[in-house]
Amino acid sequence: MPLIPEEPQIHESVPGPRATPAAGRTAPTPRPVPGPGPRPAPPRGAPASSVRPGKPGPAAPPRGPVAAPPAQRTNSPQSAGDPGPAAGAQLQLIPAPADGAVDAADEAVDLLLDAGRAPGEILVLTTGETHPWAVHERSFGEASYWAQHDAADDVFYADAAAERAAGRPVVVVAVNGGSDEVTGRALPAAMARAGTLLIVCGDPQRINAVLGAPA
Repeated sequence: MPLIPEEPQIHESVPGPRATPAAGRTAPTPRPVPGPGPRPAPPRGAPASSVRPGKPGPAAPPRGPVAAPPAQRTNSPQSAGDPGPAAGAQLQLIPAPADGAVDAADEAVDLLLDAGRAPGEILVLTTGETHPWAVHERSFGEASYWAQHDAADDVFYADAAAERAAGRPVVVVAVNGGSDEVTGRALPAAMARAGTLLIVCGDPQRINAVLGAPA
């Protein structure tokens, strides 16, 4: 089934569009996700729950526009308190260029947290370049990095190909590069990991082409 934007809304517990688009981005319609400011990386040794994961170091330059709001889900709704793997997860698409997919994913995470989602319920995956937070945490060693994953008390960022990354109620995928083969494997795997909601940030035409869906 093609991932084609249909309606400007985010489902489940995520609030609707806001009137002002994120700074440095162009959007023909009001965007449903706020534009977050840069957040400092957690200091080494600090408890995972004390600092929300963010991009380490100085703010990165704008990655390009993220156009249009998320699309209407393509399958049946599922309540937030009942993952129900047999029923499947809701699917949301946030159109974004490859160089803006990580920013779009970060904004979606902020919106989910603002709406009341627990940080430990969210997994963020990247198909191309590793998320800056994951790069920072892995610099302290793989054991420390995966210990944060196993604790499951904060947002966790990983490469889409990381088989060790366990499923969570909400999975956000940034299609920020990688081969078509990698993306073609990552999206079905992400859907299998998502308990109630899967958010995909990327180019809808490329996503549909990779999945073999008609445009």
